[in-house]
Amino acid sequence: MAKSSQLLDNEALRAYATYATIVLLKMMLMSLITAYFRITRKAFVNPEDAASFGKGEGAKKYLRTDQDVERARRGHLNDLENIVPFLGIGLLYALSGPELSTALMHFRIFAGSRIFHTLAYLIPLPQPGRGLSWAAGYAVTISMAYKVLKTVLYL
Repeated sequence: MAKSSQLLDNEALRAYATYATIVLLKMMLMSLITAYFRITRKAFVNPEDAASFGKGEGAKKYLRTDQDVERARRGHLNDLENIVPFLGIGLLYALSGPELSTALMHFRIFAGSRIFHTLAYLIPLPQPGRGLSWAAGYAVTISMAYKVLKTVLYL
């Protein structure tokens, strides 16, 4: 094995890298989904973007909000609010020496909950589906934070 991969001998860290990449790619996909809805719904917030679809006064009708664009934006914002903390806490958790099976459970539940949350937002699915998927991911992050503090607390 090359020296650069020695850090990844930690199986929990490898699992973290896998699931962190999955949720980051999912979050990046939200940008593309938002752009898709903006273009197909012709709903822009910047005049230069609206100008691609009309000139002068004709472009102004494309400076508007759209329900689908806003749903995608809110889903993306929710990702930012939840995936960023997962990245930091999950990394510390993976480095704290958890059992691989427990780490995999945490990472898989988090990734699954974020994917389901996005689907629930975009389709949209009736509540409490979206709320429960958010809560599951949030609880996983809190659980990992608790385990990190319990393992490495330095007072």
